[in-house]
Amino acid sequence: MSAVNTWNSTQHFWLIILGFCVAFVPRFLPLMLFTKRAIPEWFNEWMKFVPVSLFTALIVKDIFIDSASYALILNHFAEMLAAVVVVIVAYRTRSMLISVVTGLIAVFLLSMVIA
Repeated sequence: MSAVNTWNSTQHFWLIILGFCVAFVPRFLPLMLFTKRAIPEWFNEWMKFVPVSLFTALIVKDIFIDSASYALILNHFAEMLAAVVVVIVAYRTRSMLISVVTGLIAVFLLSMVIA
């Protein structure tokens, strides 16, 4: 027996409104709280490292850890070489956009050459 969608338009409307609230409120509240207060300098210094840390965590996970078994892998030579290229480009340009585009191109080209 197949499942029948019993939701009506009103329920879909409220689902969209609630989804908006869940996405909007966590972004809006800090904005409202911190626009009227002076943010300590130590906090600003600390926040400079957050994007780099998140980017590094995502990249290292994809290169060195197998998502199926969570085992350490060292056979993604093309990705590792591309990561080295991206680190050099990021260090020299200090641009996230140029680094990401360089990484995409490097992975594409090295995957075709090595694999």
